Amino acid sequence: MSRYLIIINFRTLITLFLSLIVPYIAYEFKVFYNIDLTLMSIAIIFPLVFTIRGAFRRREKALEHLSRFRASLLTVKNYFHNSKMPDELKADSSQVLQELNDALFGHLNTKNEDTSGYDIKLKAAFDFITTNKESISNGTREKIYRFFRDVMDSADNLIAIHSHRTPVSLKAYCLIFIYIFPAVYTPTIINKIGLENPSWLTFFIVVLSEFILISLYNIQDQMEHPFDDEGLDDIKFKIFRINRK
Repeated sequence: MSRYLIIINFRTLITLFLSLIVPYIAYEFKVFYNIDLTLMSIAIIFPLVFTIRGAFRRREKALEHLSRFRASLLTVKNYFHNSKMPDELKADSSQVLQELNDALFGHLNTKNEDTSGYDIKLKAAFDFITTNKESISNGTREKIYRFFRDVMDSADNLIAIHSHRTPVSLKAYCLIFIYIFPAVYTPTIINKIGLENPSWLTFFIVVLSEFILISLYNIQDQMEHPFDDEGLDDIKFKIFRINRK
C-alpha cells in the first residue's frame, strides 16, 4: 500500500494548501473573471505530458539495454565454459562475470555517478582473458571480445540513462506553473459557477484539478529514476542477472 502512496509527498501538500487558500481569498475579496483556459492547459499539460513520455521512453530503452547486456554476458559465459580451460578457470570466469554484473547493477541502483567500481570489474574481466589466453582458442577469444563489445555498449548506455534525465529547467517550469495554476484557475471557475452557487463546489474542482496535476508530476518524477527500486514501475534487476533463478 505504501508504494501506491509514493505519489503523495511534500509537493502534494503545497498544492493542496494553495488550492484551499486561493479560493478562500477569491471569495473573500470577490475576485472573479472569465478567461480562456486553453492557454493555461497548453502551458501546463503539454510540457507535463512531454516529460512523462520522455521518462517512459528512457525506461523502455533501459529495458532493451539490460536485455542485451544479460544476453551478451551470458553468451560470453557459455564461450568460457565451452573452451578448453580447466574447470577451476571456468569457475573463476563465472565469478569474474558475476562480479561485473553486480558492479553495474550496484551502480545503477544508487544515485551516485561514480562508475569506478564497475570500471575496475570490467578491467578485471579483460585481464582474465589476457592472462588465460593460452587456454582459449583464437576463434573463441575473438567471439568473446565481440560479445564483450556488446556488453560494454549496453552498460555505457545504461550508465548514460542513469546519469542524464529530463532537463531540470523543463521540470522546474512545469512545477512553477502547477503552483500558480490555482491563482488563474480559481477566479474563472467562480465566474462560471456563479457566486450564488455553493462555494464548496469551487473548492472541490480546484483541489481535484491541482491534485491530478501534481500527481502526474510526481509520477513523472518517479519514472525519472527507474533503477532505484522505490517506485511501482521501477525495473526489477533480479530478472536481468546472469544467474537468475
